[in-house]
Amino acid sequence: PTPKNKMIKGEVLEVISTDNPADMEMKSILIGQGFDLHFNKETLEEAERLPTAISDQEVALRKDLREVTTFTIDPFNAKDFDDALSYRQLDDGEVEVGVHIADVSHYVRPGSALDSEAYQRSTSVYLVDRVLPMLPEKISNELCSLRPNEDKLTFSALYIYDKDKKLKSQWFGKTVIHSNRRFTYEEAQEIIEKGEGDYVQELMWMNEMAKKMREKRYADGAISFESDEVQFRLDENGIPIEVFVKERKDAHLLVEDFMLLANRTVAEYIRKKSSGGEIPFVYRVHDLPNEEKLNDFAAFAAEFGFKMDLSSSKGVINSLNKLAKESEENETLKLLTPLAIRTMSKAEYTTNNIGHYGLGFKDYTHFTSPIRRYSDILSHRILFDQLENKGIKEDKSKLEIKCKHISSQERKAMEAERESVKYKQVEFISRFVGQEFDGVISGIHERGIFVELVENHCEGMVRFDRFDEPYILEESKLKAIGRISGHLLKIGDSIRVRILDADLDKRQIDMDIVESREEI
Repeated sequence: PTPKNKMIKGEVLEVISTDNPADMEMKSILIGQGFDLHFNKETLEEAERLPTAISDQEVALRKDLREVTTFTIDPFNAKDFDDALSYRQLDDGEVEVGVHIADVSHYVRPGSALDSEAYQRSTSVYLVDRVLPMLPEKISNELCSLRPNEDKLTFSALYIYDKDKKLKSQWFGKTVIHSNRRFTYEEAQEIIEKGEGDYVQELMWMNEMAKKMREKRYADGAISFESDEVQFRLDENGIPIEVFVKERKDAHLLVEDFMLLANRTVAEYIRKKSSGGEIPFVYRVHDLPNEEKLNDFAAFAAEFGFKMDLSSSKGVINSLNKLAKESEENETLKLLTPLAIRTMSKAEYTTNNIGHYGLGFKDYTHFTSPIRRYSDILSHRILFDQLENKGIKEDKSKLEIKCKHISSQERKAMEAERESVKYKQVEFISRFVGQEFDGVISGIHERGIFVELVENHCEGMVRFDRFDEPYILEESKLKAIGRISGHLLKIGDSIRVRILDADLDKRQIDMDIVESREEI
């Protein structure tokens, strides 16, 4: 305890304007998760001093790929293009595909203010209406953004395929590229669907190759679950006017599959090179599912008529993939998907390579997004040291400490993103107080049932004290039973609710069931 005559001094770090409550809330979310809203002065000054021109000496040290057809595919509103793809036809029907990643580690050097702050942040944070970048805009949106019609420094993975689309060889190294075209996902998708447009041959070939890689991945034991990503359409004042689920089409999957290829083959290269003595590296790992949660889920899924095979790891994977496929056509089974995802372990960074269960990969790292992930900067540095045979090895225990910090920062960023989505959902639904919606029970808690609205994916709670009897929550938290009537409430049940309140301060939507209490 502080003595009464002792003065406590504090320093005002940030005054958040109250002119715009939503803006204040987004800033509060970031600060609450420990992210600084502004870069240090020294970091910004260091970024401004970086040369914008690429010297002839630097080009001479790299493989020059500026004449190779290269393009980016990104969201329509993206500014930081950290990956590009290239396509080149070789002799005998062979094709060279390049995955080109912004060479952030060329600019962000160990011991610099830029590096120190990038490590502290470890990740860009993506809220509904803004991005808090890991690196200053001079780097993320200018120097390292692979914008069209500009020479850029990259770290590349080149893959040569034979005429049967079989991988023949690979190469990693520093390069210089020149992007010919910047596609949005929508533009690339239209070309793939119609079979005509800019670089149609390149896109069609890559799409076929991506599908082939995807099929092999699932055959080798990858899990095809994807959780729905809720997105918003905002008006000019940042107010949400529409809520929808992001649709993933071939153009998204094409990019994703080639990024997975680069991430996997880089990790595999390091692991194989470690046979002559361990090379400490940043692996992205994903452990086996939680057995207890999996058993609870299997019992619950059986009530929906879906049988899980828990006899082996392969049986579990096949069951989960079968569920994912069947849930595309069956709305009832679709409700099981988020519950299945909850049985999974969380992916994390570590120097201990235990593989990636969800992707079915023995080796995996993050290499393809160094503008927004510090893990990728570390991967670039270690790979480059090994390619150059510099004999430099990271201290494993120190690298593991960095991995733990990056994993922790990633979790905080994800929580900030979730909080911002929740706030915008409450903000969106506030105009519908008093109105009725169809919903589905999405979760059960000691205090009540969570209901997700079918129309707009907003989630709120119907508190148990609104019911005529107390409900007993099952240990698995998948069901609740009325103590007097024995009435069963379970995740996945359809229900009609009325919006009672939308509390922006608490980020909560309060609901009530529309039917009479007798029907309940």
